[in-house]
Amino acid sequence: MSYLRLLPALFAVLMLNACAGGARFNTEEVDLSLTPQQALSEAQLQQGKRVLWGGMVINSTNLREQTRLEVLAYPLDSDHYPQTDKAPYGRFLLLKEGYLETVDYAPGRLVSVLGRFSGTNKGKVDESEYTYPMVQAEQLHLWGKGEKSDTRLHFGIGVMFGR
Repeated sequence: MSYLRLLPALFAVLMLNACAGGARFNTEEVDLSLTPQQALSEAQLQQGKRVLWGGMVINSTNLREQTRLEVLAYPLDSDHYPQTDKAPYGRFLLLKEGYLETVDYAPGRLVSVLGRFSGTNKGKVDESEYTYPMVQAEQLHLWGKGEKSDTRLHFGIGVMFGR
């Protein structure tokens, strides 16, 4: 059996694997430039706008009919993955209808959320007063450990490993 016959099948498997996984958000009608800081400073003007934010979970709490995540916001890359090596945008509250397992949404986990900016909420970070921008989640992605790594396999002319 010739190994050349296996190349098309191997290529198809690799292409399917490259397309699978990650967060898939419909970003139509989403203001991708609106950060949590900007939404906070222009709360009345930005109310109800669809946003795509992400970051690191600081705290998660199950309430009566929804789950609240406190998230330290980071800029997102082209795959909507939080770039924790960049400067954070501050904190925001993510509200998701229903129950989320807080063990899964534990401090340190990364999330991306598509939803509507729903206003602000006053709270505290340790002893300091803090005003949180809030987003009502329409779609939420919990990034798996190692789901996105720095080492990527790129296809083009030839195969290249890079950072």
